[in-house]
Amino acid sequence: MDNSFKSMMAFQEEESLDLKKELRRYLNYWPWFILVTLLTLFSAYVYLRYAPKIYETTAKVKILDESDGLELPTSAFIFKRSNINLENEIEILTSYIIIERVVRELNLNTKFFEEGTIQTSPVAKLPFEYDQLISSDSITGDDTYKVILENDKFEVINVTTEQTYLFQNHNSTIVEHDLPFNIIYNKGEVLEDVIGKTYLINFNTIEKAALLLKSQIEVEAIGEQSDLLQLTLKGESFELSESILDTLVSVFNKDGITDRQLVSQRTIDFIDDRFAFLANELDDIEVDRQEFKQDNNLIDLDTDAELGLRQRTKSDEEVFTIENQLALAKLLKEALTTTESDLLPANIGLQNQSINNLVNEYNTTVLERDRLASSGGINNPAVKLATNTIEDLKSNINRSLNSYMAQLRVTQNQIKSRNKKFIGQVSQIPEKEKLLRAIERQQKIKESLYLLLLQKREEAAINLAITEPSIKVVENALSSVKPISPKRGIIYIGAFLAGLLIPFGFLYLMFTLDTKIHGKDDLTKVSSEIPVIGEIPDLKKKQNLIFNDPNDRSALAESFRILSSNVDYILPVQDNEKSKVIYCTSTIKGEGKTFVSLNLSLALSSINKKVLIIGADLRNPQIHSHINEDKHRPGLSNYLHDIDFNWKEAIIKGFEKHPNHHIILSGSIPPNPAHLLTNGRFKTLIEEAKKDYDYIIVDTAPIILVTDTMLISQLADATIYIARANYTEKKLLEFSKELNEAGKLKNMAYVINSVGASKSYGYGYNYGYNYGYGSGS
Repeated sequence: MDNSFKSMMAFQEEESLDLKKELRRYLNYWPWFILVTLLTLFSAYVYLRYAPKIYETTAKVKILDESDGLELPTSAFIFKRSNINLENEIEILTSYIIIERVVRELNLNTKFFEEGTIQTSPVAKLPFEYDQLISSDSITGDDTYKVILENDKFEVINVTTEQTYLFQNHNSTIVEHDLPFNIIYNKGEVLEDVIGKTYLINFNTIEKAALLLKSQIEVEAIGEQSDLLQLTLKGESFELSESILDTLVSVFNKDGITDRQLVSQRTIDFIDDRFAFLANELDDIEVDRQEFKQDNNLIDLDTDAELGLRQRTKSDEEVFTIENQLALAKLLKEALTTTESDLLPANIGLQNQSINNLVNEYNTTVLERDRLASSGGINNPAVKLATNTIEDLKSNINRSLNSYMAQLRVTQNQIKSRNKKFIGQVSQIPEKEKLLRAIERQQKIKESLYLLLLQKREEAAINLAITEPSIKVVENALSSVKPISPKRGIIYIGAFLAGLLIPFGFLYLMFTLDTKIHGKDDLTKVSSEIPVIGEIPDLKKKQNLIFNDPNDRSALAESFRILSSNVDYILPVQDNEKSKVIYCTSTIKGEGKTFVSLNLSLALSSINKKVLIIGADLRNPQIHSHINEDKHRPGLSNYLHDIDFNWKEAIIKGFEKHPNHHIILSGSIPPNPAHLLTNGRFKTLIEEAKKDYDYIIVDTAPIILVTDTMLISQLADATIYIARANYTEKKLLEFSKELNEAGKLKNMAYVINSVGASKSYGYGYNYGYNYGYGSGS
């Protein structure tokens, strides 16, 4: 239990340390974070300074239900389900027909702009009088004029043709021109406010202006059970947006009222047509009555018997009613078959309520079909369904009229049969009086029909005049006090976050794609079994790279002193004080192999040890460059090749302050280094040198490029494997791990060169080795 707890705590501590390390990696680049953040904040300021300010304008309307107050308390009424289809209303409200009327009413195909130094902003109106000379329909293309206000004149430029017009005294009406507008500036106003400013007048077709406005207006229902619609328009000029929405609401309301007035107007037109026909018939009857009386010398009629007269009068009234209904039914049937319009006259006096209801339902369906066709087209399934319903209603009305007229004729025949009883009672009435009664009866029928139609016309005229609106304006167009775009707070927050994320993302990508080693941790991840015995700091000033002075207390000198002491820990334990052979190698060239081996030998020499360094890199020798010796001076290659050459003749002393330090250079570059190293003389050299030196440092060739080091690796007591920070690839170190696991390199240990060369991994080592040393040490 305790072990598990300790393991968990150790793991958490390691994770915490890793987090600190990652933070340190990024914080090493804090100037970049500050610089990029300042740049993004400044960019945000510039953007907010010149970005167009967008305002949101909204209006709210309620769609009125035509059936409010007329429906019976059915289930739909009880649950307050609206008969309004808001989706249809939204489509009509944003239809091209309605939008085009708004464009025409506000002349929106002519737009005004104020040209600024950086941006051009739309304006609702110009600061001077503007009179357009052409109609909206005559504009057939896109055309723009630039108006520049100067101290004493207007300068107008046609942007398309680049033709220039000059109007003195700020008045274009006093000069003949071919511009499509006139402009006048009232000198009584303050000229300084607009002097030097430039305005643009843009003309476009009504179609393009309507389509653009249609794409900008948004209409949506407010809630699921509500009849309210919200209209939204976004733009730079809130005055223009408010005017557009208010006009759109007005045009939509007028369109709905016009639809509701169609039935009343059709009734008035039908009655007016019938008035002319009835007036002619009444005139003919009056003339016939007058001529009949004149021809027969009739002035007054004798009263009939009281009973016969009463019965006859009652019978006449019934006949009158029947014939009146027959006449009205014939008129309606004639209208049904001969009228050019789909609408039928309503409430003309028929006493059959079923027929009246069918006529009202028929007219309502016709209006609904026309409304759907205006928004969805004639091929809309809803329009086709409504058309079929109209045909069915038309057939029902026709059948109902035929049935009603047949019923009236049956009743009429019954009344005529009953009148035969009274023939005896009226047989004394002269034939002339009977004819006169017939004429008067026809006259009365026509007069009553004329009066009835006149009454219905007045009712239709009243309905036409007092048609209720189709919508109720809940809220006129209102604009937001502050612009909705750009949002200053969000822009600045986004700029601040971008200032942090951009360098973070760049650094993260750089760290992710980085395949180089940078410190001890990278080597430990490759192989935890191979120790790291030294970390050589990176020197910014490429001077004093060699440990010349044994008393040197620089960071470089102290790092090699630490390395020299750590080397002893990887050497095998020996009973006698035998000389120790240490190889210095690396994966590829350029990792500082010669630099480390030379300074290591000098560090060991500084503690009074006899040290010999041998340049065994026969292919690319570098030791000579550090001691200013000739590259081809006799050395190891000469000894290996010539059996008569004594290796002690090749020994040189490169450093005066290191009397115990000797060097054998590589010598002339041979054509067969591998053959020379394996001829046995190198082993002899090592065995003989062990007698005279405490340490033998061998600077060997890189192991991944050539096999020279592997051929003589059995002679080493320890192998120092050099890796250079920010230079050596991590994948290349896998090869050193394999060599160690296979035992091909003895007592291998890593040394990291140039630690701190990259701040990206936080290795900012500060070697302060002055602690404990006085001025006389």
